[in-house]
Amino acid sequence: MAYSPRLKEEYKSRVIAALTEEFGYSNVMQVPKLKKIVVSKGVGAAVADKKLVDHAVEELTTITGQRAIATLSKKDVATFKLRKGMPIGAMVTLRGERMYEFLDRLVTSALPRVRDFGGIKAKGFDGRGNYNLGVTEQIIFPEIDIDKINKISGMDITFVTSADTDKEAKSLLTELGLPFQKN
Repeated sequence: MAYSPRLKEEYKSRVIAALTEEFGYSNVMQVPKLKKIVVSKGVGAAVADKKLVDHAVEELTTITGQRAIATLSKKDVATFKLRKGMPIGAMVTLRGERMYEFLDRLVTSALPRVRDFGGIKAKGFDGRGNYNLGVTEQIIFPEIDIDKINKISGMDITFVTSADTDKEAKSLLTELGLPFQKN
């Protein structure tokens, strides 16, 4: 039998039934699912030092387990000495089994390592069923060796779902284990 991530199996066995009961879906295909997770990191100081982008790509590759790419600037900004096409950040898009593995590690090992953690804010929804989460320090991930990093920086994590509303997306992400703050 082939390997399948724990959260994927939990989605199939428990989450689909819970969301169908909550929202009254008539078909299994109506139940929202997690399409992809995008992890991105902007490196503003990369205008002066190009090696910082390489460090960011290396860190995201270590954290996610998938090769990250450098993102390029889309336009010239004279005040920041930024030219079109310069590397200015890094990103990686996770789908399938790697997506579920990353979400599992984020929920079980990374988020509990945040200082004074009381849950994530529920204000990051965009109105179309997608959720954005900002992480202030990359050292919350156990894959990162604190001695080898050159600068503590944050990253953005975007959860793209097939849900039509924010309420459905929040229920899906809560069932998958994201610890939202209690109001």
